[in-house]
Amino acid sequence: MILISIVGTQSLYCNAVGKTPLEDSRELQLQDMLVLLLLPHMQEKLAEVYSDVFTVPGSPDIYPYFVDVKHTERVNGFRGFEFLITLDVHPTVGPHIPVGEDIFTYRISPIGVELKKFEHLKGPNKNDFPPNYQDLLK
Repeated sequence: MILISIVGTQSLYCNAVGKTPLEDSRELQLQDMLVLLLLPHMQEKLAEVYSDVFTVPGSPDIYPYFVDVKHTERVNGFRGFEFLITLDVHPTVGPHIPVGEDIFTYRISPIGVELKKFEHLKGPNKNDFPPNYQDLLK
């Protein structure tokens, strides 16, 4: 009976999942630095992928605060210097109008940065664009 009341009063919601950090940490600083270094690589790929969707060359934009580090992995064991990093990106145009969601997986090694996998999950949706920004879409 006691177990049932303890379990019954427990919240089924976990605050840690999908929560935006409220304070700085060393891990968050390192993730943010890594995202900043990868931004030009992501921007280049998105310009290519979205070139048949937008009228403006180089669209859309990526802001570091719309990039989430989903997974990191050290590929070749302890103190190996080859990593995989998966990023969930929400690109925008104009005044932060969301245009979709994309997943990037990069291999980072002493040789450099290599895009291993790219997934376009969604967007852009014309209905998400205000009337005065719909001319950005082809």
